[in-house]
Amino acid sequence: MPAKIKYELVDGLKEKLSKTKAVFVGEYRGMTVAQSTALRAKVRQAGGELKIAKNTLFKIAMKEAGLSELNEALMSGPNIFALCYDDPVSVAKVLKEYANDKSQKAFILKGGILENQQLDLNQVMALADLPSKDVLRAQVVRTIAAPISGLVNVLSGTIRNFVTCLAQIRDKKEEGTAA
Repeated sequence: MPAKIKYELVDGLKEKLSKTKAVFVGEYRGMTVAQSTALRAKVRQAGGELKIAKNTLFKIAMKEAGLSELNEALMSGPNIFALCYDDPVSVAKVLKEYANDKSQKAFILKGGILENQQLDLNQVMALADLPSKDVLRAQVVRTIAAPISGLVNVLSGTIRNFVTCLAQIRDKKEEGTAA
């Protein structure tokens, strides 16, 4: 009977891993239920999901999902796995903030995988420092729109100067007739 449950767990993990863009690993030794619930909610808002599973079962699920194996240093101890379905940067930001939170000492971010590339802790922290997809899109749009708005300003400047010149001529003629 226990073997059947393990097969079902591996199948569930494999299904979730096949949809992920990144997996981050952290150690949760000593976390309270309230802390883990708060972290789960934050990760869910960022477009991910936290899973707690035995390391061996998670390794098997990763192998069956076609992902590269996490190195042994990441797979030691009681681990919590953050699966990123949407934007890995936003999930990495949440995990980094939580790991750096001075009020808790239980969660330790270790590393992960991004599109079959191993990431150590420094690389995950660097990923978390990147702007989110929405911010990058806004920067691209602003870069594309800048020359267009500059052209509009240049073209409208000629018309504006012409109208100003006509207004000055009108004012001079009004001064001449008033005198």
